[in-house]
Amino acid sequence: MGDIITLKRNNDFRRLYSRGRSYASSVVVIYVMKNRSNDVRVGITTSKKIGKAVLRNRSRRIIREAFRCIADNICPGYDLVFVARGKTPFVKSYDILRAMKKELKEAGVLR
Repeated sequence: MGDIITLKRNNDFRRLYSRGRSYASSVVVIYVMKNRSNDVRVGITTSKKIGKAVLRNRSRRIIREAFRCIADNICPGYDLVFVARGKTPFVKSYDILRAMKKELKEAGVLR
């Protein structure tokens, strides 16, 4: 299985926003797109709409933690971007995990 790599470049994010499929719930939006490698590449974004830095960092932390729980069940060869929503900093990571599982299963990325 491929490794999990963090997306860092702006054009990688922009490519997913424009060409990837999106799956939305009340707590997180996931953009999914096949990549040409055997790796899973993941990015997390939180906008200023979420709140101040503390809330944005909390959003990133709980999304990262929820993803860590299901990372082994993700099919290799996909780029994923998780976008925090207004509710995200106020829910627990298992709520995010539940939404994430549902959306990734719908996207056909979950084993």
